Amino acid sequence: MKYVDEFRDGELARGMARSLAALARPERDYRFMEFCGGHTHAISRYGLEDLLPANIRMIHGPGCPVCVLPIGRIDAAIALAQNEKVTLCTYADLMRVPASRGASLMKAKAGGADIRMVYSTLDALRIAESEPDREVVFFAIGFETTTPPTALAIRLAAQRNLRNFTIFCNHVLTPAAMRAILSSNDEGVALDGFVGPSHVSAVIGVKPYQFVATDFGKPIVIAGFEPLDVMQAIAMLVRQVNDGRCEVENQYGRAVTAAGNIRAQAETDDIFEVRESFEWRGLGSVPESALRLRAAYSDYDAERRFGIETLPAKDNPACECGAILRGAKRPHDCKLFGTVCTPETPMGSCMVSSEGACAAQWTYRRFHDRAA
Repeated sequence: MKYVDEFRDGELARGMARSLAALARPERDYRFMEFCGGHTHAISRYGLEDLLPANIRMIHGPGCPVCVLPIGRIDAAIALAQNEKVTLCTYADLMRVPASRGASLMKAKAGGADIRMVYSTLDALRIAESEPDREVVFFAIGFETTTPPTALAIRLAAQRNLRNFTIFCNHVLTPAAMRAILSSNDEGVALDGFVGPSHVSAVIGVKPYQFVATDFGKPIVIAGFEPLDVMQAIAMLVRQVNDGRCEVENQYGRAVTAAGNIRAQAETDDIFEVRESFEWRGLGSVPESALRLRAAYSDYDAERRFGIETLPAKDNPACECGAILRGAKRPHDCKLFGTVCTPETPMGSCMVSSEGACAAQWTYRRFHDRAA
């Protein structure tokens, strides 16, 4: 396939691995966090860790929007869906995320709640149009990549005067999470740099990451999703570390520009504003790390219309999802991984989502034998 196979060439990857081995200084270790869940899966799927020198370690970050959603928000969505007047629309990944007391959206649906899986915000909008007697709520989640489609849905709802459509907004912001990780006192998260996210950067551009270099003295390289993209980004990070440089570099120039998608940014800024703080699984309450609807669009805010209250809820005490999301532990450090926690019986969100670190390790690293 043109423009894809070229970035998956095994011989080129092995050549890049040899170059990396020569580039990495044997007297030091390199610890880089790939923020994006897409990168985590690429690293596992193509066995990139097996190609890297032993002193280069990749650390999984909180780049999975389903994974970072705290249990309290899932509990709130389940409670909302149990309102007999409400139809809750959501993406498939959220259906099986464990909530409090063993609950989940899937189990709530089986119990009679009107919960429907959709592929886009426009699907939810069409349901609201075709069923005017139902209160249709879209469970909106995701980083900056999925926020513009939600903004478009709100604008279309306003233009069509749809009064039975609202969103339960859980859109979060990537740079704020990076700042939280770098500001953490967690001794298990010593980092030398970041592999920056791909799709998020296509929307927000390069500038929002500048603080990583200027405020924290860490290099960051925005990378594409293909294996050769990731290998090249790691080489660029190693060079920066060796040179004592701290810069924001863009390996993914074929999709990411310095300014990003100006139109998407403007649409998002018109519809949404930044929350004072928001809870992330694994990171706790992070200042200015999420969005909510502006007052002008409050009629489409499910939290306001239904008085949604998010109550504190604790994760399974044996589940290490929180530590994995902030890079303090790896999936196989969790006692539940591959035993009681599998994709069929997930104990935490990292094993459920298609971007979760535990799901990546299970799917591509062949831990099935360990569970047997």
